[in-house]
Amino acid sequence: MEPRLAHPAQTLPGAMQALMRLEKATQQAGVPETTQELLRLRADQINGCSACVDIHSRALKAAGEPDERIFTVAAWRESIYFSEAERAALALTEAVTRLSDRPEPVPDDVWDEAARHYDEAQLAALVLSIATINAWNRINVATQQITGPWVEQLISRQPADTAA
Repeated sequence: MEPRLAHPAQTLPGAMQALMRLEKATQQAGVPETTQELLRLRADQINGCSACVDIHSRALKAAGEPDERIFTVAAWRESIYFSEAERAALALTEAVTRLSDRPEPVPDDVWDEAARHYDEAQLAALVLSIATINAWNRINVATQQITGPWVEQLISRQPADTAA
């Protein structure tokens, strides 16, 4: 299996740096990195991005997350392993990732529950994190970027918060 195109963010000058700066900005608001990785993994699963699922599940594992939490992200509603704040972030992730799936793309109850757990700066960080991972997913899926041994090298070289 081969990608359709070399990775666009590495091909177009400045693109990778711009995406990485946006990701770095989201880390300044105080949302736990674990929560950020969980929402990335959930968006990856929804969008079918195998490279990103691989990256973010490995990042969670490297951060010490137990297998049960990693394995059950796709079924978080039926799982006992997530806090109320994480559940609110995951629900917001699903709504923002699946904008066209319902008449009210991000229902008030989903937003209000997130706002109950996160302040304004944190909500901004969550929205930007969700938008950023969706951008990565769309880039990777459109160009059929593949996962593989390079992911292990990426995770071992970079902190979880800088992996795409």
